Amino acid sequence: MSVTTKPQQRLKRRRRVRAKIQGTAQRPRVSVFRSNRGISAQLVDDIAGHTLAAVNWYEPELGKLKKTERTKRAGELLAERGKSAGISEAVFDRGGYRYHGHVRAFAEAIREAGITV
Repeated sequence: MSVTTKPQQRLKRRRRVRAKIQGTAQRPRVSVFRSNRGISAQLVDDIAGHTLAAVNWYEPELGKLKKTERTKRAGELLAERGKSAGISEAVFDRGGYRYHGHVRAFAEAIREAGITV
């Protein structure tokens, strides 16, 4: 009997989601990583293999905020950086995490900041 651990289950979900979506230069993929301490995300062009913009929870501007405020502000920051790179649309990659809590708040903050996800 084989037992799959939680990281293995998340990897399986992440690969299943990643097989269905792909980021381009005009419509990059918003790749999300969530930990117990914060959230990180990137706008990725999968065809060229480049990161167009990124945000991390430990940046000086975000480090002093509470978790929920930090998540929303991180989404706004990523949207601002994406707009300055000329991006108006993106594909959301939840990274194997459930679409609720911080992941959902992050996606909604990106939408409110003006990027279509």
